[in-house]
Amino acid sequence: MTEVLNNPATAEAAERRPSRPRPAKPGPSHGPRTPTWFVVPAIVVYALIVLWPNIQGLFYSFTDWDGLGTSWSFVGIDNFFDVLGDPNTLRAIGNTFLITIVVTVFQNLIGLLLALGLNTSVKSRYVLRLVFFLPVVLTPIVAGFLWKYLLSPTGTVNEFLGSVGLGWAQQDWLGNPDLVVYSICAAIVWQGAGYSMVIFLAGLQGVPDDVLEAAAIDGAGSFRRTVSIVLPLINGAIVINVLLTLISTLKQFDTVFAMTKGGPSGASETMATIVYKTAFTYLQYPTALAQGVVLTIIVGVIAFGQFRLTQRRGELS
Repeated sequence: MTEVLNNPATAEAAERRPSRPRPAKPGPSHGPRTPTWFVVPAIVVYALIVLWPNIQGLFYSFTDWDGLGTSWSFVGIDNFFDVLGDPNTLRAIGNTFLITIVVTVFQNLIGLLLALGLNTSVKSRYVLRLVFFLPVVLTPIVAGFLWKYLLSPTGTVNEFLGSVGLGWAQQDWLGNPDLVVYSICAAIVWQGAGYSMVIFLAGLQGVPDDVLEAAAIDGAGSFRRTVSIVLPLINGAIVINVLLTLISTLKQFDTVFAMTKGGPSGASETMATIVYKTAFTYLQYPTALAQGVVLTIIVGVIAFGQFRLTQRRGELS
């Protein structure tokens, strides 16, 4: 070995041998960057259509602006005191929370059950998915008018109940103050369950089959596998569904207005419908703007709380 190392030819060959390149140190990527001015047109349009009107509305909610002229005077938070002291507005807030809770629970529960039932090898699963998703294609105003006809005193629901011998169950579904809110919830759930089903199906597609098979071999039944394995693994789909349902239902207007217009006697008023009536029926624009600000604060607080709760769960997991 010493002779080989002392050989001049060997040493010269070693000097000519190319050295192995050292791995590059990780650093900032120098790939192509999208120019920031590409988003300027979108930001300008968004600012003009969304941000500026909202800022104006927030400003005028502290004034006595008549909605037509340019004259106004600052009144402070008097409009907000009027909103919070109005029993109709308080009832609308209560109805909004009631509809939100009922719809969020039942829409997600029904959507989850549909997704679990259709995430199988049944031959008609694709057709059934399409059938359950079809109501989502309808606009809320069309769905509202459809259910207004179905739930009328001489509508299909009462006719069906009478034909099967359940005449005692026939009701004035939209004229009874004790039933009208729940009738509206049924219409909203009917239209939105298919949307929740699709999101749950997307989550179920990511559940590993081998995990479920291992649980079945260990003796876990269908209910146990669903509760202990499936639901934790589709937590992201559950969170998304709950958040979307909360936000959309808190702003519910179309279906309620199409079915009852807030009646009877304000029993089904929501925050969105009462803002519309205050502004365009009673022409009390500052009060309507204050109601809109209150609705925005409610939606924002609930959405932010849901987001923080979701983020904390993600960090713990």
